[in-house]
Amino acid sequence: MEWLMSKAGRGKDKKPQPATTPEEPKLFLEPKYLGAQIIDFDIREVVRLPKGLDHNEWLGSNTLELFNNVNVLYGVTSSEACTNDTCPSMSAPGNTQYFWHDDKGKKLKVTAPQYINYAMSYIQKHITDEAVLPTKYGHVFPGDFEQLVQRVLRLLFHITAHIYQAHFELLVHFDLHRHLNSLFCQMVLFSQEFHVLDAKDYAVLDDLIEALGLNNVNSKTASNNASGSA
Repeated sequence: MEWLMSKAGRGKDKKPQPATTPEEPKLFLEPKYLGAQIIDFDIREVVRLPKGLDHNEWLGSNTLELFNNVNVLYGVTSSEACTNDTCPSMSAPGNTQYFWHDDKGKKLKVTAPQYINYAMSYIQKHITDEAVLPTKYGHVFPGDFEQLVQRVLRLLFHITAHIYQAHFELLVHFDLHRHLNSLFCQMVLFSQEFHVLDAKDYAVLDDLIEALGLNNVNSKTASNNASGSA
């Protein structure tokens, strides 16, 4: 009886181990896909502010370009592959899940299509607002413009991370993975150049950033990888 009580007591002291969901293999890290891009030059030179150009104008034009490119690539997956049934949450690598925050700051669990629709609508609303992204001579950028760019880039990064996690295989099928890789390099290097995103924002794709040589600001690995094929 003492032995039985002793076993029971030890059982109570033992803490249950949290269940973990095994992560799916990361196809985008395979060497034959990793080096596939559509560029043959150092993107770092492209994202740097040209001499004589206004800082905010450069931020705005690059942000608009990234938005358009993400919109095009996601359009390939949105019709059938990314639905409320196939993507019930806004997932990303590393068992990551993004939540949407409404105007009152309330955190909402939504499907990937819902999250992306909210994000793209938010971005579209602001980048087409002359008071936010002025295109006419004499109009000035708002004082919080850089904070808006940060918000937009973070949302675009979330969408890109979801595409890598859930739809990379489809992009390979359409031979568009090289476009995604080039877009990702531009997004990361642009964010690094102007200190838009923090390390925690990149965390879900740290392994891809490392593999592409984007951690070292003096490295040209990204441009060298562009000569790869898949």
